[in-house]
Amino acid sequence: MIDPMIGMPQGAEWLVILAIVVLVFGAAKLPELARSSGQALKIFKDETKNLKDDDAKRTSAAPDALETRPEVTPTETHETSGEVLHERRDDTTT
Repeated sequence: MIDPMIGMPQGAEWLVILAIVVLVFGAAKLPELARSSGQALKIFKDETKNLKDDDAKRTSAAPDALETRPEVTPTETHETSGEVLHERRDDTTT
């Protein structure tokens, strides 16, 4: 159960928090702090959008990726267990 005394700051509590921030960072640094926070948020949003776009491109191109896999063929068996060992054959080398 959540304690009703613990929650979001309201009214005068925000003023106390603001006063502490001004004391810690100084009044001259607050605009710079806000500007850098805004730039960081903008960069974060741009990067998450780019990741979503890359994922969408990757999922639409997934069937093509299966065709370009190198072929794997059995080449020899392991002497003690009879397990087939595989060697990757690259079609680009002749």
